Amino acid sequence: MPFELKDLQEHNSELLNLLTQHLPDMLWVKDLEGKYVYANQAICDGLLMAKDVNEPIGKGDVFFALREREAHQDKPDWHTFGELCFNSDIDVIEQNKAMKFEEYGNVKGKLMYLEVYKAPFYNKKGEIIGTVGAGRDITQLKKIQSDLQRSLKKLDDQREALDYQANHDKLTDLPNRVLFLDRLYQSIILAQRNKQKVALLFIDLDHFKEINDSFGHDIGDKILLEFTKRIHTKILPTDTLSRLGGDEFCVILNDINDVETISIFISEIVEVCKGAFMVDTQVLYVSMSIGVAVYPNDGESARTLLKNADTAMYKAKDNGRNTYAFYDEEMSSKAMERIYLETELRKAFVNDHLCVYFQPQMNALTNELIGMEALVRWEHPTMGLIFPNKFIPLAEAAGLIVELDRIVITKAIAQYKKWKLAGYKPGKISINLTAKQLEEDDFISFLTTLFASKKCIHENIEFEVTESQIMKNPEKSIAILKQINELGISIAIDDFGTGYSSLAYLKKLPINKLKIDKSFIDDLPNNSDDVIITKSIISLCENLNLSVLAEGVETIEQRDFLLENGCHLIQGYLYSKAVNAQDMTKILQAKV
Repeated sequence: MPFELKDLQEHNSELLNLLTQHLPDMLWVKDLEGKYVYANQAICDGLLMAKDVNEPIGKGDVFFALREREAHQDKPDWHTFGELCFNSDIDVIEQNKAMKFEEYGNVKGKLMYLEVYKAPFYNKKGEIIGTVGAGRDITQLKKIQSDLQRSLKKLDDQREALDYQANHDKLTDLPNRVLFLDRLYQSIILAQRNKQKVALLFIDLDHFKEINDSFGHDIGDKILLEFTKRIHTKILPTDTLSRLGGDEFCVILNDINDVETISIFISEIVEVCKGAFMVDTQVLYVSMSIGVAVYPNDGESARTLLKNADTAMYKAKDNGRNTYAFYDEEMSSKAMERIYLETELRKAFVNDHLCVYFQPQMNALTNELIGMEALVRWEHPTMGLIFPNKFIPLAEAAGLIVELDRIVITKAIAQYKKWKLAGYKPGKISINLTAKQLEEDDFISFLTTLFASKKCIHENIEFEVTESQIMKNPEKSIAILKQINELGISIAIDDFGTGYSSLAYLKKLPINKLKIDKSFIDDLPNNSDDVIITKSIISLCENLNLSVLAEGVETIEQRDFLLENGCHLIQGYLYSKAVNAQDMTKILQAKV
């Protein structure tokens, strides 16, 4: 319906005009097409730059927008009100209600912000015939708000900086005592909730005062910074390294389940810090004494735990420095045993105290020796013969397992070659491989070089890998095992049935034999579950055309059950325990 001017004139136009023309707020009325039917002096001067209040009548915002653009052609990226505000007119009309907007645009080449109120304008029949609006320049208010936000942000940054300084060590940037105690408190709460342990390590550098006194505090500070850098390489994101002051540091280890985890971490930080510290022209060495306290065994509060770790550190000092001690005597004894064993194991590599024992593998149908498994033993000069379960985990944790594996392979093949040259018939020799060995890029070249030097026939060698090792990275393991198999070396899966392997992967593996784990043999033939599992594995091997060998056979009843169900290859104490090379030679002589 066309806008009727008389609708407006029915109001007291003289009084209305007097008020609106002298108000500082911008006032206007538009028709449904967005053309002005009324504009007060404030909008004409402050927004439209109209010649007078009559110029806007019958014109829309686009008219004034184009004029503004022509006046500022050097600013093509600017937006004017006329290009932005018409959408809000439509919103008011479509939703038929008064609305508040914040609009902005360029006026006289400057950005202006308006706080705008718009409402539908009705005729006497209640029909919408346009919109009425009021606007106020809030540009200066926006600037004040922006300046205030920047000031508040600056204050927040300053407060954060002060908080950081209050909670961190100035030299190393590590958490200081205040933040450390809070972190320890939080760790204890979390451990209590999850029924876990927290280990607290109190570290004191040995003879650090002498470094400061002899070389000056600048050198001492650089030592502390380098020490911090080295320790940080071993700290997990969930753990905390803190400097309490001077040469005293603390480490919070979360999610601790056993003393071995703590001992391994200590070994790692001792290893990373034992090298020379090159500071300016000085070459210095730093050792540390470490005290360990464990929540909840050694205290249930942060301060008690810290006190007890400090006490344990002084115990380490009393024990000669460059060592560590647990607050709990039993744990300390176990940890010291581990450190001693690791030290002795490293000596065993140097002094050739690692040897290979051999356990016969038999065909129970013919009583024929068909091969043997090579097993590592540690011949300690004072502790005697040490079995693998005592030192293999230690070798893995210390990063020695690959070297240990290769020593066993080399020695086993050398001994096997001697037996063949002597005319004996040792059958196949089986050698265990660890998962870490399969990850080594040079393993295949190591094998080819070794076989060439020993002039050994590859077909006489069999490698055993556990299914749990394969399933850690099945795709890569399959690729490596195929390369090994292509050399003519057969592959056996050891401890089969314990690793929850996928039959889909089993089909892809280049394997020749499955070994039934001892845990399934122990209770044969009386345990129904073991009977079913053992029969299933034997049947699986028959269907896949694989050899099957049962290990850990100790009784005649176990042997007879296996024979009755199609497993003829047997290894275990029923025939022989693992023996050294000399005793194995006697067994071979008896078979000639």
